[in-house]
Amino acid sequence: MPFARLATATTPTCHIGLGLAAVGRPGYINLGRDDDLGADRTVDTLRTRTHELLDAAYAQGVRYVDAARSYGRSEEFLADWLKSRPNVTDVVVGSKWGYTYTADWTTDAEKHEVKDHSPATYERQRAETDALLGDRLDLYQIHSVTPDSPALTNKELHAQLAEAAARGVTVGFSTSGPAQADAIRAALDITVDGERLFRTVQSTYNALETSAGPALTEAHDAGLTVIVKEGMANGRLADPHAPDALKAVAEETSYGCDAVALALILHQPWAGVVLSGAATSAHLASNLHAAAVDLDEDHLARLATLAKDPQTYWAERAALPWH
Repeated sequence: MPFARLATATTPTCHIGLGLAAVGRPGYINLGRDDDLGADRTVDTLRTRTHELLDAAYAQGVRYVDAARSYGRSEEFLADWLKSRPNVTDVVVGSKWGYTYTADWTTDAEKHEVKDHSPATYERQRAETDALLGDRLDLYQIHSVTPDSPALTNKELHAQLAEAAARGVTVGFSTSGPAQADAIRAALDITVDGERLFRTVQSTYNALETSAGPALTEAHDAGLTVIVKEGMANGRLADPHAPDALKAVAEETSYGCDAVALALILHQPWAGVVLSGAATSAHLASNLHAAAVDLDEDHLARLATLAKDPQTYWAERAALPWH
């Protein structure tokens, strides 16, 4: 599978990836977005910013990039970058299908994305992804599987995904919502012709939302690569919004709150790739310090007190405004 390339990388940041959710579209729910992006969010401006971030990430050892059909023009921006840098052949590219971007490049749309896990949507979006990324696509994931998702029971879809896997694309899924653990365990049970369908899982896990941890351990033990998203809790774990306990640990380690928050995830033995969702090169550089943060048992115990009930966490996330 393509993630073998990450396992053999020698850079200290090989297990930190770059997610493009924050720069592929003008509106998103991350805190501090107005400061990060300002008012100029034209297609060309965000294309340039994305390319600058990708250049900075690659130079600092990042080798996994994560996009999605619903992240505005993220696949397009990534494809342009890859084509303009033909010597960059060791980047692992992942994308996701299952949400359609509907905001028409605005920040105040009534709906920014619409979810549909049907085989028809898979066929349409797979063709759209192929037109942009072609054979550079390594990993294709179902976007935000929940326990009630038809993607967990639709045999036609499973056959389509198995066919894609047979052609060399790694098939995975991402999860969201307070019942992530249930969705992960249900997906682990899916087989086609006796073979487990999914090879990767991407889930939300951070200091505030740890409920998926036991299920992610099970996924790792079953041989799946675990990718962690929203490690910064959409900015809630960054200055100035970080909880006091996180700020105290950051001060003691001489690193930023963001680096400590991501280091906590890297400390988990099941974590294969932890995504940075940085929208600026400065924040990316700070995020990448996570690989150097040394958390002792006292730090870990204090950070463990930050975990919220998942229902509370996801309700608070749902209330974040699109900026």
